[in-house]
Amino acid sequence: MSTKSTKGIWKVISASSMGTMIEWYDFYIFGSLAVVISTKFFPADNPTAAFLATLATFAVGFVVRPFGALFFGRLGDIIGRKYTFMVTLLLMGGATFLIGCIPSYETIGFVAPLLVLLLRMLQGLALGGEYGGAATYVAEHAPVGQRGYWTSWIQTTATVGLFISLMVILATRNVLTPEQFDDWGWRVPFWLSIVMVGVSYLIRKNMDESPVFAKAKSEGKTSTNPLKESFGNRYNLKFVLLALFGATMGQGVVWYTGQFYAMSFLKTVMFIDSSQVDTLLGIALIIGTPFFVFFGWLSDKVGRKYIMMGGMLLAILLYRPIYKQMYETTSVQNKTELVQKTTVIAELKENKKQTMDSIYTTKKAYVDGTTLEEIKTVHLENGVVIVVDGKPKVDTKTTIKINSSDKWALVFLVFIQVIFVTMVYGPIAAFLVEMFPVKIRYTSMSLPYHVGNGIFGGLLPAISTYFVTNAKDLGHPEFYLEGLWYPIVIAAVSFVVGMVYIKNNDKNAHE
Repeated sequence: MSTKSTKGIWKVISASSMGTMIEWYDFYIFGSLAVVISTKFFPADNPTAAFLATLATFAVGFVVRPFGALFFGRLGDIIGRKYTFMVTLLLMGGATFLIGCIPSYETIGFVAPLLVLLLRMLQGLALGGEYGGAATYVAEHAPVGQRGYWTSWIQTTATVGLFISLMVILATRNVLTPEQFDDWGWRVPFWLSIVMVGVSYLIRKNMDESPVFAKAKSEGKTSTNPLKESFGNRYNLKFVLLALFGATMGQGVVWYTGQFYAMSFLKTVMFIDSSQVDTLLGIALIIGTPFFVFFGWLSDKVGRKYIMMGGMLLAILLYRPIYKQMYETTSVQNKTELVQKTTVIAELKENKKQTMDSIYTTKKAYVDGTTLEEIKTVHLENGVVIVVDGKPKVDTKTTIKINSSDKWALVFLVFIQVIFVTMVYGPIAAFLVEMFPVKIRYTSMSLPYHVGNGIFGGLLPAISTYFVTNAKDLGHPEFYLEGLWYPIVIAAVSFVVGMVYIKNNDKNAHE
């Protein structure tokens, strides 16, 4: 490969990756701030229901991604890769910025969650068109035999986008007081996206069309009906279904378990301080991200199949031991309390309905340096405890700050999960591109990717959190592990289908 061609493809990767990274950043801010958002756009009467509703709204963005894949994939195969993913970039940036502008539930009532839902759907549609375009664009610039390596740089953008979203949120929290962040500071990461989108748009504007697509278009070999040729053709449909059930479905649940479910688990099941979670997750992501490129490069040497299937198998076997260790490491039940340092403060405080609530703040310290703060709010009306379904209306917020040793233990356990992610995700762009011919590639690869990631992967946080909550209500002793059955079963099905039907060679790959 010449220096000139290397320089050219780095320009392509830089421009494509920056735009795709910003789209992922936009998409994942919502998930990273799910705990805060649940208190802003949904009724505050039931925090658990509000959080689940937020996760469901988060999931909607994933559910509509396949529709974005169909709509923008068709455009990409007809008018070109470049212009299509410029449109998706602007759509994503605009929707993200507007989410940061929506008044709270207290101000405009049910219109707030409705607007969030609508904008979340627009985000999903945009991302549905972005990824396939960026991956196809880079793959069509890459030399045959090196697609795994070059497209793996695009694969890093999803994790880098998540990392940047965490770092922006962390920086905003540190600059503002907790009260300022809770009041309006959480909107800042949404507002910042419009600046990044503007810069990326200017860069992408000067890019050329994919040479492979431009050649096909000049020769009159592009498709006039990509949807029909992709899904109406039985031969091609077989590969679409194989890509979905044998690869992207399992890849999707491994990706979201290793990053988003890990974050949700640490914050909402283990009650670890949000800033600590963002920091340790960020460290694990930084250490793990280079492995996307490593496994992409390795897939050029040994084939895509066994690397992706190996990642799924390791996840299937190790998720429960990993999450059990995560829970046991930080559980205060396994720690020795410094009883003499325990304090309880009781106070009456006016709530937003201008009646008084009883607030009990308990602070505990443990021998290993861990601290716990529990704020219990007993809701009163005219001085009497409010009773709902025969139970006193009480909200409890627990925050645990872990010691340095536990933090690094969690970094390691999350890092292992990120390695699984890099194994399944690093090679998959090249794998999908090589399954389909140029004229219907954008459409054909986008749909199974976004069904696998959008439907099976995107629903994971909501489904797994529901399983955990339900198991906890039923008194299951290891309730915190119940949410893992969803990714384990989905990955197992994908592993079996992939091992049986996917071939581990690229000799017949489409050029």
